[in-house]
Amino acid sequence: MRNYSQNSPEAIARLLAVFMIADGNMDPRELELLEKLHVYHLINLPRKQFAQVLRDVCDDISDEASDDGSIKLLERERIDNLLSDVTDRRKRILTCVLAMDISKSDGTISDSEMALLSHMMKSWGISLEDLEREFAR
Repeated sequence: MRNYSQNSPEAIARLLAVFMIADGNMDPRELELLEKLHVYHLINLPRKQFAQVLRDVCDDISDEASDDGSIKLLERERIDNLLSDVTDRRKRILTCVLAMDISKSDGTISDSEMALLSHMMKSWGISLEDLEREFAR
């Protein structure tokens, strides 16, 4: 995977991109949600650069495919490395909220999205109450 600076907009975008492809299907409603919630503004990354990060994630993951072509997108070591690039608590909470919204934008949260979201929140020490407290203001 490419290297991004800690807490950078690209590091956050990469995590969101992983959520967009976690269930093996990028739904157009996920892209619509990015616009609707002004995600590009919230993470301070223009749409074109977000799209590039999304392409780069897909390229990096396909480059890591095994000889038989299988891809282990949610491999724990990969995810932990991506999570370690966001250390700022406010950015972590924002990322969790946006990831949750992306995950449910197609009408259902898949098992892989739920597992990824749960792992992210546990790794970062963030609860649903934390998310509610921050965004209910």
